[in-house]
Amino acid sequence: MTRPGGKPQFRKSPAKKAQDAARDLLPIKAGIQPEKPVAGEQVELYSDGACDTAAGHGGWATILNYRGKELVLSGHERDTTNNRMELRGLLEGLKVLKRPCQVRVVTDSQYLRKAFTDGWILKWQRNGWKTAGGEPVKNQDLWEELIAQAKIHALTFIWVRGHNGHGENERVDKLAVEERKKLRAG
Repeated sequence: MTRPGGKPQFRKSPAKKAQDAARDLLPIKAGIQPEKPVAGEQVELYSDGACDTAAGHGGWATILNYRGKELVLSGHERDTTNNRMELRGLLEGLKVLKRPCQVRVVTDSQYLRKAFTDGWILKWQRNGWKTAGGEPVKNQDLWEELIAQAKIHALTFIWVRGHNGHGENERVDKLAVEERKKLRAG
């Protein structure tokens, strides 16, 4: 099959689709999770970040769902990046939890998800907070705070494609953009 423009388009087999779906529902790696199983409440956390990279204006948003109740959090920062706002959204959501919970994190950020599920955080720590290329890991301060939260709560990550019609993901994106725009007005 060929897409417009002459590029070949490959369809995923049902087995590949199932494999991808299973990969996108992964717990975090050992070493960045609670030492004992968490029997706490189940919480769904949706988070997103947005940034005008030219101006450095960023916004983040989180929606927490727990027992049919919803808590919406959002904020903004100057001189920031999109990745930093993605991390901030998750962190601020986790920080409001008053006791250890089982948290299902829904995000459109592969950077955020893979850092936990693919063990990037563990590699960065082993390398003295350096990337594989020897550069300092960006946002180390937020990563360290997220690690501390991940040792309290049992996190599972669900990746969703951004701007693809997922209701809560669309909402947190809109809220993060609104927060970012507040800086432009001020």
